[in-house]
Amino acid sequence: MLNALWLIPAAPFAGFVVNGLFGKRAGKSFVSAVAILGSLLAAIFGTVAVFQYHALYPHGERYVDLVYNWFSSGNVGADVAFQLDPLSVVMLLVVTWVGFLIHVYSVGYMHDDTGYFRYFAYLNLFLSEMLILVLGSSYLVMFVGWEGVGLCSYLLIGFYYKTDYAPAAGTKAFVLNRIGDFGFLIAMFLMFAYFGSVDFARVSQLAAGGGVEPWLLTAICLLLFLGATGKSAQIPLYVWLPDAMAGPTPVSALIHAATMVTAGVYMVARSNVLYRLAPDAMMVVAVIGGATALFAATIALRQWDIKKVLAYSTISQLGFMFIGVGVGAFSAGVFHLVTHAFFKACLFLGSGSVIHAMSGEQDMRSMGGLKTKIPHTYRTFAIATYAIAGLPLASGFFSKDEILASAWATPYFPTVGKIVWALGTIAAFCTAFYMYRLLYLTFDGKFRGTHEQEHHLHESPSSMVVPLWILAILAIFGGLLGLPEIFHAPNFIGSWLAGAVPEIPGAHHLIEIPAGSEWTVMIVSTLIALAGWWVARSMYKDKQLDTDRAIEQRVPGLARAVENKWYVDEFYGATVVGPLKQLSIFFWRIVDGIIDGIAAMLGYIVAGIGDLLRFFQTGNVRNYALMLFAGVVVFIWIFT
Repeated sequence: MLNALWLIPAAPFAGFVVNGLFGKRAGKSFVSAVAILGSLLAAIFGTVAVFQYHALYPHGERYVDLVYNWFSSGNVGADVAFQLDPLSVVMLLVVTWVGFLIHVYSVGYMHDDTGYFRYFAYLNLFLSEMLILVLGSSYLVMFVGWEGVGLCSYLLIGFYYKTDYAPAAGTKAFVLNRIGDFGFLIAMFLMFAYFGSVDFARVSQLAAGGGVEPWLLTAICLLLFLGATGKSAQIPLYVWLPDAMAGPTPVSALIHAATMVTAGVYMVARSNVLYRLAPDAMMVVAVIGGATALFAATIALRQWDIKKVLAYSTISQLGFMFIGVGVGAFSAGVFHLVTHAFFKACLFLGSGSVIHAMSGEQDMRSMGGLKTKIPHTYRTFAIATYAIAGLPLASGFFSKDEILASAWATPYFPTVGKIVWALGTIAAFCTAFYMYRLLYLTFDGKFRGTHEQEHHLHESPSSMVVPLWILAILAIFGGLLGLPEIFHAPNFIGSWLAGAVPEIPGAHHLIEIPAGSEWTVMIVSTLIALAGWWVARSMYKDKQLDTDRAIEQRVPGLARAVENKWYVDEFYGATVVGPLKQLSIFFWRIVDGIIDGIAAMLGYIVAGIGDLLRFFQTGNVRNYALMLFAGVVVFIWIFT
């Protein structure tokens, strides 16, 4: 498989083609088999390639599988090639196996949907494009997958195209991602102009070799990060992700929690050489990540839609990942990417199981008391909640604490790093609080829905429950991949990813966290997480909705502001969308009207001249001879 890496994205792409062409007529069993086979083959091919790679390149050297030369013009060119290195290996395993589990879950969740074949065709296409993104050996090949997953996101968010909200949400996601993609494109143009290549290794080699202007590296890094803010939903381009919950719940788990939205984090980690040579850009990444982590967490505190809480939680957790890569702890950021894929996929799929049991209801105010009705969903959801809250020994505990400790100890910008640590720590408290608020409102207390909903409450089928348990187990034990040094245990993911962060003259290599600082950060983070859980328990364990009613009475303005997401969408509508719409109307009615008027006037003039000349075209030869004679007379009269 190592000599044919293209087969990994080709397998799900073949599933997309087959289901897209024949799925509607072939039936659901055929569609399910093709879709699951495509995702399973990608996972198997990828795993085999990883084992072969590790056997041949135990020290993490880069392996490139060249497919063909895309274009070559003078000193500028690019290849279609796929690569394996420590970073792409981690992403490959996460994308394929989590993607496979979500495909299996979707069989049960989407069974009664009339767009079954279309859904699985889109899902296979997404998996194929995501694999192109993580396996591409250059920014250009990555961009192909980058745009491909953007297209699939648009198609899957707007899957319920007969509604009003889904197409609007898909369009919103598409437009905001195009803003970020513009920055990605400009960054590649700068690479072509100054480096003559967009190959990862070549660009990194030229940048690390010296002689490159600092402004150029800073500009490239900031433009790449602009692309990341769109794809990975960071301030100011995060507003599309909550609306993306309009798509089917498994889509939220796969695209908007475990894979696509982490593409920006992967890109920054992939570009670590450039960022370490542009510390100002790194600081921007860390500060935006910290601000996003806290801002999104505050919004999640008073959301009622179970998927909206998880959506803002995703934005917040992505902020933690950007803190990690922004302070120079690239392996910590990727480690949290991996653990987040486990527990957030479990949470989203768990919310899908809840919605499935509630006959489509997503408002937590209509839930309650579900833990005895859907016990497997409750247990897996509780495990994943424990993990994301950062409570001791779960996966989120290790990955989140490593990020916060790295922010505290970063050598790139020590003072700003401690500010970012404070932002992340407060966000960690909010995370524990809003996740346990969700857990208690959904599963504890008395059932608050209708009698009909209560009558239909039931556990999900095994095709949905089994992936939940697998992800829940990974959410608990996934932290063993990255145990901190103070535990005197091997840090598998840290040592593995060390090869993806090469040493550069004049730049820091790996962050060294003093044992005292790491213990301090770990203790503080644990106390913060426990405080968030305890506050949520005391407010929602038995009181349920009474707590929120009391909050609305005491601070109605603040409660409304948080519930309405700090009115950011309204602000964007008033300052960006509205003025652009009015400007478009002005160009349509005034400028376009003037242009159309001038074009119409020219047409009338030409038509008038034609009408005038038509009178002279009589078809009578004697008239033509007379006109010729008259012309000769006039010519002689003028020139003699």
